[in-house]
Amino acid sequence: MKKYLIAILAAAAVLACTEKESEVPEYGKGDKTSPGKTPQDTTATPPITPPEQPEGTGTILIIGGGASGISAGLQAAMMGVKTVIVEETPWLGGMLTSAGVSATDGNHKMRQGIFGEFANALVMHYGSLSALKTGWVSNMLYSPKVAEKIFEDWTAAEKDLTVIKEAVFESISGGGNGWTATFTGKDGVFTVDADIVIDCTELGDVAKAAGVKYHVGMDSPSYTGESMAIGPNDIVQDITMVMTLKNYGKDVTIEKPEGYDESLYVNCCQNSYNVTNDTGQTLWPASQMMSYGLLPGGEYMINWPIHGNDYYVNLIEMTREERAAAIEKAKQHSLGFLYFMQTKLGYKNFGLADDQYPSEDHFPFIPYHRESRRIEGEYLFCVNEASNPFSFKGYRTGIAVGDYPVDHHHYQYKDWKNIQIDFPSIVPFTLPLGVIIPKEKENLLVAEKSISVTNIVNGTTRLQPVTMELGQAAGALAALSIKQRKAVREVSVRDVQDALLESGARLQPYLDLEDTNPDFKVLQRIGSTGIMRGLGETVGWSNEMRFRTADALLRSELFLEEYYGVKDNPSTAAFTGAELVSLLEEISGKSIDTPLREKSTVTRLEAAKLIDLELDPFHSFNVSLSGEVIKP
Repeated sequence: MKKYLIAILAAAAVLACTEKESEVPEYGKGDKTSPGKTPQDTTATPPITPPEQPEGTGTILIIGGGASGISAGLQAAMMGVKTVIVEETPWLGGMLTSAGVSATDGNHKMRQGIFGEFANALVMHYGSLSALKTGWVSNMLYSPKVAEKIFEDWTAAEKDLTVIKEAVFESISGGGNGWTATFTGKDGVFTVDADIVIDCTELGDVAKAAGVKYHVGMDSPSYTGESMAIGPNDIVQDITMVMTLKNYGKDVTIEKPEGYDESLYVNCCQNSYNVTNDTGQTLWPASQMMSYGLLPGGEYMINWPIHGNDYYVNLIEMTREERAAAIEKAKQHSLGFLYFMQTKLGYKNFGLADDQYPSEDHFPFIPYHRESRRIEGEYLFCVNEASNPFSFKGYRTGIAVGDYPVDHHHYQYKDWKNIQIDFPSIVPFTLPLGVIIPKEKENLLVAEKSISVTNIVNGTTRLQPVTMELGQAAGALAALSIKQRKAVREVSVRDVQDALLESGARLQPYLDLEDTNPDFKVLQRIGSTGIMRGLGETVGWSNEMRFRTADALLRSELFLEEYYGVKDNPSTAAFTGAELVSLLEEISGKSIDTPLREKSTVTRLEAAKLIDLELDPFHSFNVSLSGEVIKP
């Protein structure tokens, strides 16, 4: 990933230059792109046929160029496999850019893999990590157009990656012997043939078209094992048509939107129009409502969940035309919020930024979808695992980490009082590889928000860093499948995890060591076996898990039975060096020369390094998609 630094520097220089040259145009008039800037190229890429490949290679098709799609495409191409991304909008990045949600949630202390490189690119553009903390909703805010330029430069730098934009997915056919997907672009209908398809769409449309079984809405406790689940029903989270505003320095009040209802917005913040607030949400001062999503360039991301621009509609099973009509209503709801701010809260100089998105109405291209179809995959990840990860075995197959609390948006649903869920606290978690592999379908993967998780835990797995990591894992699995000439289910879990570690990604959410530390991979490997386990803590909105590298290793903290038949020891006494070395010699059948033998106690890091070196359980034992140890 470090090869992107040159592209990042170039992108930062170009953007910095063009931003200095731009002038503030008159609001709502003239050209839809900023003066002094090259308009965004929205010309449809001509239909393509994937190039013929040498024997033993193939093509990966990624449908959807959002947070997961970009990461999947970059990872697969970096691994030397011909890859095609087809994206419906003129922009890459999905909720990171095209939905205007330019503030990432969670994983601020776990910035690895392609998500980490994205954070690095933003730091290089804005000057420092602290420069990204302009609003209080996130530690990492940025301008959507800055992020989109980064993704454009990254994808252009990959010789094995082709990107087609402004092409609408229509249908898919095929299966284990290859897939053919049909699209409609500006120049008409075209098809793309591929060996493996990855569904990275916002709502899981490809999975449905391919016949994958899936769920929509809230789950029943009998399906998920979650005692707090209250389904089944088809109720989904609110969507949001995010607004990016800027201060024009003059009155830019819009006309009253169609169907404007002032009562919907009076409790958006503390103001003279407040009425009794039955949702129980905190009413902040108007200044804090605005600074919530303040961007480094001085613009404002308006993604306000407190009587703001959240909007309830279930788009998932609608036709394309029905979705468009519903999204237009969501836009009118957001414009109503803007009109209230302009006419009642004194923000008459604030309007939709006309130099942010190359769209006719200055809105982002897509809504912020918090929920989509959720496939039935080879592993169903539930909130119980995010609360108590080591009581399940899926962590052994981990491919993407998260630390954000479970967060659902439901207050715009008409009967919201009857769907309140008592969400449990969670600790940092890792998502199992099986969540991206649909049941009963060959050579099809699913990422973004449509993975095999429950409705409840989707409230944390849906966030941007996690979806980027899921896409990277899907790209790695697909590339290995083609390079090894195996079906995706036949690829070793450990091979996928090795590929991710090689690309700088993280398998387990341990905060003890940075990825630059030479022992970082040791913790990731040993942690993925479960022979040694970390300790997770719920810390408000910043949950944490540590391996406790400096602590003495206790006898009760070594779990060897599934691998080597050594019974678990309940003793809380610490290992001496001689005891640990003797145990490992007995298992390995060889003499071990190490100075640890002379130590009165052994730290957990020292023990992990010795086990990794002398036994190498991570590579000696593969695990199934359910996390069961497979004996060699």
